[in-house]
Amino acid sequence: MIAHHVLFWLKADITAEEKNAFQKSLATLEKIEVVKFFHLGTPAPIERAVVDTSYTFSLFLAFDDMGAHDVYQVHPLHKAFLDEFRVFFDRVVIYDAQ
Repeated sequence: MIAHHVLFWLKADITAEEKNAFQKSLATLEKIEVVKFFHLGTPAPIERAVVDTSYTFSLFLAFDDMGAHDVYQVHPLHKAFLDEFRVFFDRVVIYDAQ
């Protein structure tokens, strides 16, 4: 299994409408056939020194193997999301684990 966790920090001047559109587009990634687990979230209200709640959205996906991960990376839905919405975030951090 490959776990793919992406954290997004949206730009400060993003409108509520743009933020909603970003979230809706992220949600379409669940439709990609190689995605075995999908979770889209926002920071949980947990106040502990070791918990980072500074991000805007968290996307967590699981794939059966590296081949499925590679299919996801070039999938038209993933590419469309990046093409339209990469200008909305200041920072992105990705953690991939096997």
